[in-house]
Amino acid sequence: MFCELFGYSKQAYYKAQTQHCSVVNKQQQAKALVLGVRRQMPRLGTRKLHYLLKDELAIGRDKLFQLLRIEGLLVGKRRRYTVTTNSKHWMRKYPNLIKDIELVRPEQVWVADITYIDTNEDGHGYLHLITDAYSKQIMGYELCGNMEAASTLKALQMAIANRKYNDQALIHHSDRGLQYCSKLYTDYLKDNRITISMTENGDPYENAIAERVNGILKDEFGLSEQLNNINEAMHQTAQSIRIYNNSRPHLSCHMLTPVQMHQQKEIKLKSYNKKAQTSLVDV
Repeated sequence: MFCELFGYSKQAYYKAQTQHCSVVNKQQQAKALVLGVRRQMPRLGTRKLHYLLKDELAIGRDKLFQLLRIEGLLVGKRRRYTVTTNSKHWMRKYPNLIKDIELVRPEQVWVADITYIDTNEDGHGYLHLITDAYSKQIMGYELCGNMEAASTLKALQMAIANRKYNDQALIHHSDRGLQYCSKLYTDYLKDNRITISMTENGDPYENAIAERVNGILKDEFGLSEQLNNINEAMHQTAQSIRIYNNSRPHLSCHMLTPVQMHQQKEIKLKSYNKKAQTSLVDV
């Protein structure tokens, strides 16, 4: 009766019902797959989700964006910034050697930075990181309750132990913080034949890769949340870095993970305009 009233045949009605059920099933399957990935990477962006799941998804990238928007699963950027650098000191500062450099291989440039992790019982913890600028692989880290040079040095020692290309020239780039300018730290770099480079003008773009990796760990892996204590923070940090290195694809690395990118020397990095990069909401 209703088909006749609206001028549709029974076949058209049942065909539409079948197509609707098929679309709903594909959307439910896509949502389940997305939630499965986000158990490990809670705030991974839609482009990377689609890349990781492209062989299993029955919908395209635009449809996935639309579905996640409807379901409230799009990831918005958090903008937090806490200063952890004290560059007003008497120790020697080094020039910026990488401002015009082209990154063409792993272990060409390492970038170093320190970010804080908040805990309820133990106050601030400090995460000292060494990241390969080409592959984006985190080479070394140390999480502790202080910002001393000895703690920063532990991250560097881990990174050096994880080197894959010991015969290649390497530049270590950081801000002008006390830890990186200390004699303890710079002597260790020189002893290992690593060239020293530092930011010059306080511009965050001078150490943009390190800042970006800090942001990924805190924004996508929950390290920006207040954790219970330093032991919980250590466990979550170790787990997050392992997943980041081995499972998270990077747009600039042609969707390879940092570990995959670090194992080769042939792929040319993608580059992005600074303003366009900072305006992205879901990356």
